[in-house]
Amino acid sequence: MIKQLAAVICLAATIAACTPSSNGTQSGADSTKTASNAPVDSANAPVMKFETETHDFGKIKEGDNVTYEFKYTNTGKTPLIISDAYATCGCTTPEISKDPIAPGAASTVKVTFNSAGKQGLQDKVITIVGNTVPANNRVHLTGEVLAKAAKPDVK
Repeated sequence: MIKQLAAVICLAATIAACTPSSNGTQSGADSTKTASNAPVDSANAPVMKFETETHDFGKIKEGDNVTYEFKYTNTGKTPLIISDAYATCGCTTPEISKDPIAPGAASTVKVTFNSAGKQGLQDKVITIVGNTVPANNRVHLTGEVLAKAAKPDVK
């Protein structure tokens, strides 16, 4: 009997830990939280609208750097604030502006890919975190890195 009671308590604790709690800050289905965990009305939240979400840099030689600027517009009703941007690996570096982007205004996320030590098809995912709903926006930098030409042996 005690083992069964302990199992029921353990199960209840597990379910309680996995169930989202409500602290009364949300006001229905139109309200959610951003990366800063502050409640945001999704109807009025900023929106990052990219001209293109994927850029194919084509074929490059191993060791080359490529840079592309993903242009976006804030099509939402409130200022857009980007808090962070990161890529799937250290070979790809995003640069963002920390200045608020007014509704209707445009800006860019500059991304540089260093192909040193890379070969073959590449798909680098860049995540931009802001006060949008949802908080994470993603773009892709794709292409192919060709092996360096072997240097001929000189005897």
